Amino acid sequence: MQHDTSSEASGPAEDPSPHTPTRTAPEARESWSRRLAGRGPGLLVATAVAAVATVVGTWFPLVGGPVAGIVMGVSLAAARRPSKRLQPGIATAGRFVLQLAVVLLGCQLSLTQVLQVGGSSLPVMLGSLAMCLMAAYVVGRRLGIARDLRTLIGVGTSICGASAIAAVTPVIGAVSAEVAYAMSTIFLFNVAAVLVFPFVGHLLDMSQQAFGLFAGTAVNDTSSVVAVATTYGDEAGQYAVVVKLTRTLMIIPICLWLAALTRRRTVASPAVPGGGTAPPYRTALVKVARLVPWFLVGFLLTALANTLGVIPDRAHPGLATFSVFLITVALSAIGLMTDLRGLRRAGARPLLLGGCLWLVVSVTSLLLQYLSGSW
Repeated sequence: MQHDTSSEASGPAEDPSPHTPTRTAPEARESWSRRLAGRGPGLLVATAVAAVATVVGTWFPLVGGPVAGIVMGVSLAAARRPSKRLQPGIATAGRFVLQLAVVLLGCQLSLTQVLQVGGSSLPVMLGSLAMCLMAAYVVGRRLGIARDLRTLIGVGTSICGASAIAAVTPVIGAVSAEVAYAMSTIFLFNVAAVLVFPFVGHLLDMSQQAFGLFAGTAVNDTSSVVAVATTYGDEAGQYAVVVKLTRTLMIIPICLWLAALTRRRTVASPAVPGGGTAPPYRTALVKVARLVPWFLVGFLLTALANTLGVIPDRAHPGLATFSVFLITVALSAIGLMTDLRGLRRAGARPLLLGGCLWLVVSVTSLLLQYLSGSW
């Protein structure tokens, strides 16, 4: 009787969506169990590939685990495409695990480091970033490269390689072939930087701090930054790491900007029940809420927590290692999902774009330092 009375009293208001029955707690748990069971095999495969890639990365530090992971994933996909049973878990590894890795990257940053690098480093970082993104747009369009691919190569070159590509991929919805090509391009020019940059530094008689700023702004991947700068000197290595980590913060405004552009292209004004459009204030709130990806909020919160000392220093090495491993898992999954025919169709033009952007960032960094008298 109590159930009947409640139903009569409340009427339809108690069931705003009669076609979507409310799940009980056991049903919800069962649904999560089914999802996990469906994704488990693919997640295990991606994790196994990442574990082997991590070992390979310790043997070849200049390559690193993430790059080894995507190369191994692509190689396995070329030999045999993953079965339909594995694809849901691999897709989860390539998206959610990627986003979680971006959150953990914030644990390595202190917001006060932006001030510690000094007033002379920020103009060089921002100037090289702006020049690279503009060149990616102009040169990429001239070469006829697809928008998402030139975006990935542009942010990967201008900010921080694999980490920036990892952050931007879910924002713009890039496909696995584009991610794989962008990663390969970034890796090639990281190797070139390791070989060329110390020679350039000695040729120009750069100071330790000047070379650290050069390496920190013009080399993409963190491991490559460390390899390049420490070859020049310990002081250069320490300064380059701070510059590189500060440069990583540019992920946030770049992703927000790209999210706004993507939202503008794909989403119309939200409708309200009964027809019509939402009031202006509600439309603005919905747009703002959808604009900010959850993992970027998490990235900022972990960086803030690290700044306030909530994350103890002894936890930093473990968190850094774990975040790199998660990126390796995600990139291994992206490699497994890669369509090699799509890569072949892309041709050599994206590689040419990567080379042009590498030169733009390098020359801009040196020129801005020279003009400011930094060395």
